[in-house]
Amino acid sequence: MASLRTTLRGLGVSRRAVFLRGITSNTCRAFSTGLSPPSKGFVYEQHGPPDQVLRMVELPPVPVKENDVCVKMLAAPINPSDINRIEGVYPIRPQVPAVGGSEGVGEVHAVGSAVKSLSVGDRVIACPTTFGTWQTYVVKEESVWHKVSKNVPIEYAATVTVNPMTALRMMEDFVELNPGDAIVQNGSSSMVGQCIVQLARIRGVQSINLIRERPGSEELKEKLKKLGANEVFTENQLEIKNVKSLLNNIQEPALGFNCVGGNAASLVQKFLRQGGTMVTYGGMAKKPITVSTSSFIFKDLSLRGFWLQKWMNTEKAQDCRAMADQLLSFVEQGELKYEMELVPFIEFDTALNYALGKSGSRPKQVLTF
Repeated sequence: MASLRTTLRGLGVSRRAVFLRGITSNTCRAFSTGLSPPSKGFVYEQHGPPDQVLRMVELPPVPVKENDVCVKMLAAPINPSDINRIEGVYPIRPQVPAVGGSEGVGEVHAVGSAVKSLSVGDRVIACPTTFGTWQTYVVKEESVWHKVSKNVPIEYAATVTVNPMTALRMMEDFVELNPGDAIVQNGSSSMVGQCIVQLARIRGVQSINLIRERPGSEELKEKLKKLGANEVFTENQLEIKNVKSLLNNIQEPALGFNCVGGNAASLVQKFLRQGGTMVTYGGMAKKPITVSTSSFIFKDLSLRGFWLQKWMNTEKAQDCRAMADQLLSFVEQGELKYEMELVPFIEFDTALNYALGKSGSRPKQVLTF
């Protein structure tokens, strides 16, 4: 706490002024309609390893201006992009000092005098994502928030805007898929991977899913098949010359998804049909993607990339809320689900260590307030 005060004094401003300008409030406008409650948040003063630079800070009340909405947070996930922002390696990040987190769900606590679309008690998400969701109260302009149904479990509302939306956009934006077509992906047990399996099933598209060899692989295969996966292979099973001989009645896929890199990306390419496309949206193995000359010349494969943040910065970003509603309707109907672990906000350090992989592979960590 003393370190934070020292940092702020070194910048020549008060702690309250920086908080108002850079952490939870937007550019100040005239005519405050009240103050938010005091808040607790996880703040970083400099970039670095999250388990070293994050600290719990008591944050003072801030004005709720005429166009502002004060939201009491209910749940917020710890995403890899959140970790990367704190480390200082993500292309888009807030100025420090900053509160961590970018996605989440909350309940409207207070509204400014000019707010028309939201009322106290409404359940809302930040859509598109914002900065500073790892705190008990968040004050942002009305335009940041999107009202969602209270019938949706809070953990799904809190996580709909990043991973499920990534899966949906990748299914829509690269290859026209029709019922009976097929896709192939690695990292199939990830949240995006689980969403791709189910969105494919909903559309009548078959899915070929790759996972790494690990203890519990057979149980994981069964879990994915219950979600709708047509085939699930460990990478070790695919160390054969003709992987397509394993497909039985599934068509050669036109579209593949890669979030791993290295050999796992090469395996996705092996399954693709002539003129197929592989879309990369992650690199968990931290190994480069390689492609053979023959794959380019004789199979005419295309390699593409997808970054949701860039998509949201285009004119299509206005579609974000319609997509969130669509995905949450799938959740309400029981058509979309994925694994998460809910962790109380006061046990943030535990959740962070799990998110950093210090205890092996764990489901998505979702903080509850």
